[in-house]
Amino acid sequence: MNKRLSEIHRKTNETDVYIKLNIEGEGNANIKTTIPFLDHMLDLFARHGMFDLEVLASGDTEIDEHHLIEDMGISFGKLIKRCLGDNRGINRFGFASLPMDDSLVECSLDISGRAYLVYNMMDKKFVIADEKEKYELYEHFLKSLAFNAGITLHFNLRYGFNLHHNIEAAFKAFGRALKDAVEVTSDIMPSTKGCI
Repeated sequence: MNKRLSEIHRKTNETDVYIKLNIEGEGNANIKTTIPFLDHMLDLFARHGMFDLEVLASGDTEIDEHHLIEDMGISFGKLIKRCLGDNRGINRFGFASLPMDDSLVECSLDISGRAYLVYNMMDKKFVIADEKEKYELYEHFLKSLAFNAGITLHFNLRYGFNLHHNIEAAFKAFGRALKDAVEVTSDIMPSTKGCI
């Protein structure tokens, strides 16, 4: 089978995003977005999903991180869709439950062509006001990704109070769930409709 890889370049007045993805990689990552936490999360996603990922991105982060994180999600979603082609033969579904110290996060996904995000990741008992924005930014990243990739994507924080651990567990679980979902196991279209 040919490697499923592609690249995308999205340039706007607010951001400049380049991403190269090889779904059948070895977990190699070279990521530079000017947002260290996002770099770390994408590195974890690539390594745990065994995807080769190259990212070079910048934007008007002096205003805030929103535009760059959103455009990264849009670009990444389009790229995943492009790499998968017509989805023939893929498992389609993926699931991972992943612990990270105090946190336990479950990720379930369906490469269905129907975009949706459930993000039950905020335990309001523990989130302080300064951290709420970070939760919401990464929810926005994942929503932009899901809607541009055509993926139904669910995240559920079972428990956990450390912000870093919760989001880290989510990105690791996403990598592992997506790895299972994109695995090619037949030459059949995984849908009774005959297409995704």
